[in-house]
Amino acid sequence: MTMPSNPPQHRSVTARDADVVPDASRPTPGPIAVLPRANPVFVDAVEAGGGEVAELSAETRGVVWLSLSGAQDLTDILARYPQIEWVQLPWAGVDGFAEVLRPFAGTDLPLWTSAKGAYAQPVAEHALALTLGLLRVFPTRVRATSWSTIPEGRSLYGLSVVVVGAGGIAIEFLRLLEPFGATVTVVRRSSDHLEGADRTITADRLHTVLPRADVVVIAAALTEGTRHLFGAEQFDLMKDDAVLVNIARGGLVDTDALADALERGTIAGAGVDVTDPEPLPDGHRLWNAPNLIITPHSADTPDMTAPLLAERITANTEAFLDDGRFIGIVDTTAGY
Repeated sequence: MTMPSNPPQHRSVTARDADVVPDASRPTPGPIAVLPRANPVFVDAVEAGGGEVAELSAETRGVVWLSLSGAQDLTDILARYPQIEWVQLPWAGVDGFAEVLRPFAGTDLPLWTSAKGAYAQPVAEHALALTLGLLRVFPTRVRATSWSTIPEGRSLYGLSVVVVGAGGIAIEFLRLLEPFGATVTVVRRSSDHLEGADRTITADRLHTVLPRADVVVIAAALTEGTRHLFGAEQFDLMKDDAVLVNIARGGLVDTDALADALERGTIAGAGVDVTDPEPLPDGHRLWNAPNLIITPHSADTPDMTAPLLAERITANTEAFLDDGRFIGIVDTTAGY
């Protein structure tokens, strides 16, 4: 990750987004290891939160894990230093650390925090860009080599939008949708109302809203229960002029079913920043699917995320040392 010379000065989260950890299950403050320490920005973020950065030792109580791979290395560290009580992960999604988390399911310590919600602004912005590009038939326009006389394209204003997921990205996307006057349905685990949505329904009712949706945006976590949430059955329920946007995880969508739906015209188009497999291999059939925009998991680039992750690290270091108001606590049982 790199850090811009002049990062934006804003908080990606507020105090009301924090979860207060009870004293009985709160980590014991102590030295924090930042691994790896290649980028001093994140060392500075720990120190800005009042933390002491030190090499791994028997005194270490917290770990800020910055590697985008090497989950096994983290497993080994936790086995070697069982006194570690808090681990900060670098991603919003934690499916890449599923094997590391599994042994700690249902336990209080270590306390795990992720970057969920921290990257909401750039990812939601990307989701809106893909939505607008699909509605304005950009896949056709950018490939054209002659002037088209076919009147194509739709406006987002007043359309029916279904957002699957209710995390930080979904919340920010709802804010971006406000000027368009869209009718928004949020699909989530509970039916609790989400500000900015016209209605909220539970995931088991997804099939009831797909037939009326003009736009479907996937912003859910990938778990064992949500893998291939969208497959042939879901695409068959959608209108033939509807578009799908996935900025969450590739595994939420059955790739072959998506390619089939696009090739057959079952849906009008799709925009994906994530794929399964990922990276998408050269020559994969999805590259040739019509009316498709593929971006290479670039909704949040390092320049965008570094200052946002630094904010999260500072906030959670403060929580670790003081009031227990951690942001982005991972539910090790649910897997996100």
